Amino acid sequence: MLTHPTLDLLHELGLHGMAKGFKQIEANPEAASLTHAEWLALLLDHEVTLRRQKRFEARSKQARLRQSACPENVDYRRPRGLDRALFMKLAEGQWIRDHRHLVITGKTGLGKSWLACALGQRACRDDQSVQYHRAPRLFAELDLARGDGRYAKLLAKLAKVTVLILDDFGPEPLLPEHRRDLLEIAEDRCGRGSFIITSQVPVEHWHQVIGDPTLADAILDRIIHASYRIALDGPSMRKPENPLEAA
Repeated sequence: MLTHPTLDLLHELGLHGMAKGFKQIEANPEAASLTHAEWLALLLDHEVTLRRQKRFEARSKQARLRQSACPENVDYRRPRGLDRALFMKLAEGQWIRDHRHLVITGKTGLGKSWLACALGQRACRDDQSVQYHRAPRLFAELDLARGDGRYAKLLAKLAKVTVLILDDFGPEPLLPEHRRDLLEIAEDRCGRGSFIITSQVPVEHWHQVIGDPTLADAILDRIIHASYRIALDGPSMRKPENPLEAA
């Protein structure tokens, strides 16, 4: 008889997970055998689960990940030099809590962006703030912000993100203003946030990509020395393993 008033009160208090759990438990014939403590524990579990799901959905929306990917679906069968033990360790997220970085390099078609998004998705699940940006588009956005007075605000917004994914870095040499942009972003990450950077260009050639030797040293000192690295190599994963699959 008290079911409906109780549900109304739970919803009024914003305890929607507990309300959902209350209805499910009440409908279960075995609920009568539960103690008050067991009832409360189950209701709280429903509430925590719903709140975590809502936080994850909000984090995922803000992250704007390019691909729907998760660590559990990584393909370790295709030969591309992906260290399974290392990737599983990265998926645990301690490197993010330690404010370290991850650099994923390799030629096109080896799943660099997918792996970056998978770790980004896991970070969202762990209630970390994440943002995905393709490097060329981020620099273009910074150019616009520089012109209309939003530059400092945009840098501050990027600095607040725990995991910043910079995808497809280095297909073209950086312009002078973009070197300075990257230095500012890297400086804001030091001890406060993490990068995931993907690139077709091996790290040893990043000096040429950045261009200015002094700025290159400053930028790479802030990124590479605190980074895990995944260097992929092998045939493109966009091609089917079995030629008959292409038919």
